[in-house]
Amino acid sequence: MVRKVFCRKYQEDLEGMSSPPYPGEKGEHIFNNVSKRAWEEWLEHQKMLINEGQINLADRESRKWLNEQMDLFLSGEEYAKPAGFKPKE
Repeated sequence: MVRKVFCRKYQEDLEGMSSPPYPGEKGEHIFNNVSKRAWEEWLEHQKMLINEGQINLADRESRKWLNEQMDLFLSGEEYAKPAGFKPKE
């Protein structure tokens, strides 16, 4: 049986993830409130942000910024996009 969650990004019941994306309270919150679709889209967008912006994940401030962008993306709010970004239709 497919696990459903009310996705905070899409504001509808969608297929959930099979396990939390990472340990701890935040991972549990994402697991219970973000759909598998939204999480997979975030992973692709995160990859673009890191590569296009040449984000150094060893830098604490860069990780903090990326985490803030994740929260915005998964909440359906305005988030950072690489220059020239055009969303898939």
